[in-house]
Amino acid sequence: MSDRTVAVVPARDEADRVGETVRALRQLVDEVVVVDDGSRDPTTSVALAAGATVLRIRGHAGKGGAVEGAIARIEPADVWLIADGDLGRSAAALDALIGAVRDGRADIAVAVLGPQPGGGLGIVRTLSAWAIRTLAGRAMRAPLSGQRAISATALDRVRPLARGFGLETAMTIDALRRGLRVEEIDVPGLSHRPTGRSLRGFWHRGRQGWDILRALPARILRRR
Repeated sequence: MSDRTVAVVPARDEADRVGETVRALRQLVDEVVVVDDGSRDPTTSVALAAGATVLRIRGHAGKGGAVEGAIARIEPADVWLIADGDLGRSAAALDALIGAVRDGRADIAVAVLGPQPGGGLGIVRTLSAWAIRTLAGRAMRAPLSGQRAISATALDRVRPLARGFGLETAMTIDALRRGLRVEEIDVPGLSHRPTGRSLRGFWHRGRQGWDILRALPARILRRR
């Protein structure tokens, strides 16, 4: 396998962390593509200054739409890394995922983070885990993890990607049902901004849950 690896970083209002995220990822991959999904802060300029290629969406495509649009527009890669914009320096730990796919140990490598402060109540995580177990027969430790490396062949088999925050749950279901090797890898040094139990945090998790639910009917029908 060739070693061209591209990181796709969907980001919305991440100016405070996206620069460090980009600089860390540039040590691991050939190109970092930040998809600015309608940010109202200087996410684009910060990402450009850090050395990323930036694709800017004027409206708001959501996470799945942002990643799908980027993959369709940029030069193909052999390994793709999907990473959140708020990882900061800890993004350097994602080398473990890239290595698993490059070495042929996994078609999709999913990061399992260590304990993170400021989490929610676990309702959306439980929903995602239930959907994957019910529709694809696999118990996942980190069903919502947005940090994933995936081979080009595997990516072709799980596209088009689900909209919004349904991306991860739908990708896992589709991959497992197609016989792809999905491996969860402990990445203890990885960290991101906690969503917390504020009104904003609950709103974010509500959107996650809704997007997951939107992704399920098509997969239930395919199963039947």
